[in-house]
Amino acid sequence: MAIVVEHDKRKKEILETALNLFMEKGYEDVTFQKIADRCGITRTTLYIYFKNKKEIFVWSIKQLTSEIEASLVKIINDDSKSVEERLLNVLDRILEKCAENHLLFTVTLTYLLQLKKSGKDPAVRVRRRIIRLRHLLSTIIIEGINKGEFKKVNVHDTNELLYSVIEAAIFRLAVLNQKDISELRRPFHLVVTGILAKNPQQ
Repeated sequence: MAIVVEHDKRKKEILETALNLFMEKGYEDVTFQKIADRCGITRTTLYIYFKNKKEIFVWSIKQLTSEIEASLVKIINDDSKSVEERLLNVLDRILEKCAENHLLFTVTLTYLLQLKKSGKDPAVRVRRRIIRLRHLLSTIIIEGINKGEFKKVNVHDTNELLYSVIEAAIFRLAVLNQKDISELRRPFHLVVTGILAKNPQQ
């Protein structure tokens, strides 16, 4: 059992180190050897955990998104706050994490463009990573409707609108290098205000 725990711990450390290296150097400039060197291990040892650079990159993204999702679930399950507050807190957390990891999105864009050039559909990879996030957004929207805090909006369309605002924020952070996230918060608040049941325009 101790060996399994140690193996998982080492794998997690490799992923965290590799993710930092990807953000620092960019996807194309990172090699399997550079990852091994940064981790202080040999290529042979690294092969025990991962078969190539691409697998390390995909797993490092998965680890990061899993950590973000866990923090979002905690916010959603906090019944001491209204659904409106929780949805705004979820959106704020997503925005903060995107700002913290804006370099990662630049690296991811390069990776997705490489996939497209090789004839693979990058949308499939993106959908796989965001399906849980989309589900969490739908869950809180449905709760808001059921509790009468939100209008009886179309859940799918509202989810799509929120996700589009998230995508726009990521683009502005990663591609346009926008630093001020307070400006990026406004569209989120506008969308949430628009679905509130107490909105006079209902």
